[in-house]
Amino acid sequence: MQFSGANRRKLRLAGDQKNACYPHSLQFYLEPPSENISLIEFENLAIDRLKLLKTVENLGVRYVKGTEQYQSKLESEIRKLKFSFRENLEDEYEPRRKDHISHFILRLAYCQSEDLRRWFIQQEMDLLRFRFTILPKDKIQNFLKDSHLQFEAISDEEKNHREQEIIASSVSLSGAQLELESVYKIPFADALDLFRGRRVYLEDGFAYVPLKDIVAIILNEFRAKLSKALALTARSLPAVQSDERLQPLLSHLSHSYTGQDYSTQGNTGKISLDQIDSLSTTSFPPCMRQLHKALRENHHLRHGGRMQYGLFLKGIGLTLEQALQFWKREFVRGKMDPDKFDRGYSYNIRHSFGKEGKRTDYTPYSCMKIILTNPPGQGDYHGCPFRHSDPELLKQKLHSYKISPQRTSQILDLVKGTHYQVACQKYFEMIHNVDDCGFSLNHPNQFFDESQRILNGGKDIKKESVLPETQAKPGVQKTKDTSCALSSLNSSLEADMEGLEDYFSQ
Repeated sequence: MQFSGANRRKLRLAGDQKNACYPHSLQFYLEPPSENISLIEFENLAIDRLKLLKTVENLGVRYVKGTEQYQSKLESEIRKLKFSFRENLEDEYEPRRKDHISHFILRLAYCQSEDLRRWFIQQEMDLLRFRFTILPKDKIQNFLKDSHLQFEAISDEEKNHREQEIIASSVSLSGAQLELESVYKIPFADALDLFRGRRVYLEDGFAYVPLKDIVAIILNEFRAKLSKALALTARSLPAVQSDERLQPLLSHLSHSYTGQDYSTQGNTGKISLDQIDSLSTTSFPPCMRQLHKALRENHHLRHGGRMQYGLFLKGIGLTLEQALQFWKREFVRGKMDPDKFDRGYSYNIRHSFGKEGKRTDYTPYSCMKIILTNPPGQGDYHGCPFRHSDPELLKQKLHSYKISPQRTSQILDLVKGTHYQVACQKYFEMIHNVDDCGFSLNHPNQFFDESQRILNGGKDIKKESVLPETQAKPGVQKTKDTSCALSSLNSSLEADMEGLEDYFSQ
């Protein structure tokens, strides 16, 4: 795959050639793409694939995989993102091409650590499982062949000959069901998991596996191939990263947040300094709540905490003047000389508002940035409590927030499964007493905005009578409503990618 700054020259393929390129709506991604694409398309494909996998992860936690609700919601999201998912749909070349290329792009970003590889493999497996379950039965054999899997469906005569043995070894499979079910003859070594559970019939070195059980074997094969491919990709990564056009994107993609920047443009002056204490207990996410508590108790925060909390406060509506007053008042309470604050700290605050240095108007940190970068050390209070806190300390913290032991256990189970954002979303639902918050949480300021909508009956918090700054912010991006269920995830993955938009627009 090669990249160019110019627009990609589209391949002109006849219908038969297109079908030959991508004969199925799913694949094992055995061959890398070989066409030229532009850098802009490279970025767009990567972002869309990331949206898709984030959706797969979120739905996999919120719903039982394979249920009708899970299937329908995932299909809806795949449609919106224009990826392939069903056979026999017209004009499927572009969705399948998009699926193919975007998968290999994310391999480059997610091969860099064991945690990233594990996450990527799990989401890709769940996506393959979904696509396989809706694959028409008459297409399965061709898919297996194209995936280099030596799994062959036996004839009805062979199936009837072994009917009793297959039924006896397959749980919850009756004779009537077997008549309608395809059975595959698979090498014994490929069905070891079923063999260990005594859930498969063996004969002459082959396992006879009903269709309902073959998906587990296919997923195991896919996991093994993808795991090996990611390891090989990691070895080749230095050569790819030497390309200065790709290095910024690949460095940020695995922990990027590409959605609404929650700048102060629409929120400036909406809160007063007197409101912050009460808002911290009702509408702040735990990461910001613990920073506010530490600041009030210690009258100081280290740089990481000041950046994380200061940009959050900027995003919920503090003006530059309010921010300077807020931080100075708190630090002076800690016996800091006012002149020392003006000399050592005011510049950094003005800098974060784009008034000093390069005049970059910094945006609040997303959940992924907080979780994956700059972990807190001894004496620090920044970071994500669900990711960086000891489980026992997190349990005590939730208890102090009036979360019941039963509900605390639910959150800790999500944390144990490394679903940190979903755990925070569950916390949101608990403190606001809602069964389903109706959005996918990706940003601390999203937590605050959605909390205020609930507490104020769907209305924004009343704006206080403070004149906003009149200087316009260059390059302000459009904001989108984040109140709908999974549409929130899509809107939150479409705008800014930690400065990469500017890089690729040059």
